[in-house]
Amino acid sequence: MAHILHIDSSPRGERSHSRSLTHRFITDWKNAHPQDTVTYRDLGHHPVPHVDEPFIAAAFSAPESHTPELQKAISVSNTLVDELLAADRYVFGIPMYNFSVPSTFKAYIDQIVRPGRTFAMNDQGYQGLVSGKKMLVITSIGGSYRLGTPTAGYNFQEPFLRAIFGFIGITDVTVINADNLDSGGDEGRKQSLIEASNAISQAIANW
Repeated sequence: MAHILHIDSSPRGERSHSRSLTHRFITDWKNAHPQDTVTYRDLGHHPVPHVDEPFIAAAFSAPESHTPELQKAISVSNTLVDELLAADRYVFGIPMYNFSVPSTFKAYIDQIVRPGRTFAMNDQGYQGLVSGKKMLVITSIGGSYRLGTPTAGYNFQEPFLRAIFGFIGITDVTVINADNLDSGGDEGRKQSLIEASNAISQAIANW
């Protein structure tokens, strides 16, 4: 039995392609694996706070030294990190904003990338502490930035996600891109969503 952390980060509701695709994956996955459990977090509609000075002071000091102010400043992060570590697998829906991730998801990343909790520093450098996990990222992209195309260099989203989650130890990452949703016209959007749907079916069979 596996435990999945499912996160959506789009501010849209029913019009969100990333939400629709992650919910399709989770529904089909649960049908195939009814014993698995899911924790859901909606960053698009319920964003987590950005880090501030008290957070930084708390993150880089021993918990036993924390004042009530620092305990409060780090409490949301502690909840998010505990949630992350409790899961075996992750399903994240992330639209592309300005060639990268939405600020809501960047705020989440800043809350969970924590020294002593999700990564360590030693004489050999950095060590990710979140090991043995699997991640599925489903992105929704208005244009197309596929490898080998002239616009590929604009895609900072997938390289960033692979780098930052790899940094904390999550290296088994599958990315499904639903692209051309705005620039490809109705036919391009339809074809991209079909391709994403097929990729989801394949992921359910092989993940």
